[in-house]
Amino acid sequence: MKQKSYTNSQIINGTAFGFSAAFLISAWIAAIYTGEWGSVFSNWYHIMISPCPLVTDYFALGGLSGAMLNAGACGMACFLFMILLKGDSHPNTLAGYFLVVAHCFYGLNFFNMWPCFFAPFLYFRWKKLDYKQNLQVCMFATSFAPFVSEFLFRYTQRGSYMFGRLNLTLPGVLLTVFFSLLLGFVVPAILPGAQAWHKGYNLYNGGLAFGMFGFFVYNFMYKTMGILSMGPIFHNNEIYNRFHHSYRLYANCFFLSVFLLCLLAGFLLNEKSFKGYKLLLKDTGHGSNFAEKYGMPVCLINIGVYGLLFLAYLNIVIHFTQGAGFTGPTVGVALAALTFTAMGQHPKNVWPIIIGYQILYLVTSFFCHVNGRVITWSITTQGYINGVAFATGLCPIVGRYGIRAGFAAGFLCASMCTATSALHGGYVLYNGGFTAGITALILLPILEHYIPRTRDEIKSQPFTMQGMITLVENISSVSKNDEREH
Repeated sequence: MKQKSYTNSQIINGTAFGFSAAFLISAWIAAIYTGEWGSVFSNWYHIMISPCPLVTDYFALGGLSGAMLNAGACGMACFLFMILLKGDSHPNTLAGYFLVVAHCFYGLNFFNMWPCFFAPFLYFRWKKLDYKQNLQVCMFATSFAPFVSEFLFRYTQRGSYMFGRLNLTLPGVLLTVFFSLLLGFVVPAILPGAQAWHKGYNLYNGGLAFGMFGFFVYNFMYKTMGILSMGPIFHNNEIYNRFHHSYRLYANCFFLSVFLLCLLAGFLLNEKSFKGYKLLLKDTGHGSNFAEKYGMPVCLINIGVYGLLFLAYLNIVIHFTQGAGFTGPTVGVALAALTFTAMGQHPKNVWPIIIGYQILYLVTSFFCHVNGRVITWSITTQGYINGVAFATGLCPIVGRYGIRAGFAAGFLCASMCTATSALHGGYVLYNGGFTAGITALILLPILEHYIPRTRDEIKSQPFTMQGMITLVENISSVSKNDEREH
């Protein structure tokens, strides 16, 4: 019997539905596991009406089941837009989906996502752009959701904010509406420009653009206006304390299930084989559309393999060092790490960046030991766990410039990952992508200076007449550049 074939768009929509359904089913199981059955919706309500700058742990704020319900609801909402709007879903749409559900465990919720999500539709209507082809822009715009919650619930309260109460004021609502309208016209405009800054070597393109805009908004609204910025809400959740601030067993069971299902689905849809995955692993990841080149079934295999390896990394570092465990943000970044598995990320071009994080930790530990000081952080400090997931967006650097460049990218990114959030007050969720973007801005000119791309291109020139002409031109160009440098 001939196997039914599915389009890339159908598989992308199916992946979004599968993950969303897994979150909703998990919320029900989690309520039984933790004994939160009678308070799931009230906990979810607390998540939605609370300010949520980085890194607000939704497991502590609303419980395991409340956070899973939040992810499932937001994921299903995105899925409905993916199937109801006319047109095909593409890898960028899947990337936007993963970033939405990832941040549903810290900073994004079913309430604060909508002003950011709907605002770009006004821009699309004005410019007469296709809604479905630009749906990922709406998903990426939810990066500013913490600003929405802050303006609605705390900014105009003048220090009188109370946890568990709907702290709405008319000035706060008007400020939120104005900010959302601003987002609708700024976000689509700044996204293309950011790509030119890092030349496609940071897959989290929105991170750099949004970080810079968030830097302006935060400094104007707080520093310039002289208003005190307040941090995350810390709620004393008794159930969370009982589980020692970490749902390690539950998180591992959940992720093992979904990643193995992705692997199985990819295997079955790929004619019951892993054919094509070896070729994908050889891809540089720079400007790559894995779904178009290798097909979504192979991308599902990549999601499964990549997810299992990243889960293994989290378990190893949590076991051997002290720091954050499987908190809400940790679970979130395990999902965020999957963002570009259909358009650039795979295990082979990511592991050098992860090793770069370990190198920074070893170097810092050595110098602290030599100077008789105690190192104040570990690779399981929450900021470093979050940072490494987004640093993997620099994987095209590994594919293009090699393993040593990947070590350098990871090292540099790790050294900045806990400092950049201060620039925007923690109100931009894509802080890891912002850090990766800054890393690319620093590292790329150095790599291009010492490892000219033309030398690589010369080696790969085909032996045709046109290829020979181009070869001679490139050799001449490189020789002239060398003469100038010396």
